[in-house]
Amino acid sequence: MPTSSNEPERPRVEPEILPPERNGRNSGWPPYSYTQGNGTHRVFVTRIGPFGFGLAMLVVGLFAAILLLLLIGTVLLWLPFVAAIVIIGAVAGLLRRL
Repeated sequence: MPTSSNEPERPRVEPEILPPERNGRNSGWPPYSYTQGNGTHRVFVTRIGPFGFGLAMLVVGLFAAILLLLLIGTVLLWLPFVAAIVIIGAVAGLLRRL
């Protein structure tokens, strides 16, 4: 048990450091790769540049515009139904007073 509540707990076991594979394949580069049953797949991880950021923002803006158009279309589709219900309610209210 730690002596102080502010002190982090020490690891119970030291981590095992495995040496790189020595099977003749160049599996050390890129550093992000994994091996599956049908071979090695590499995943390249890089920083995004200004062009990539602009392209990503363009795609996000396109999705937002499509979502907004779908929302506006849904509202415009239901508007006549809501108007008809309001008009029928007003006419029914007038007929009840007579």
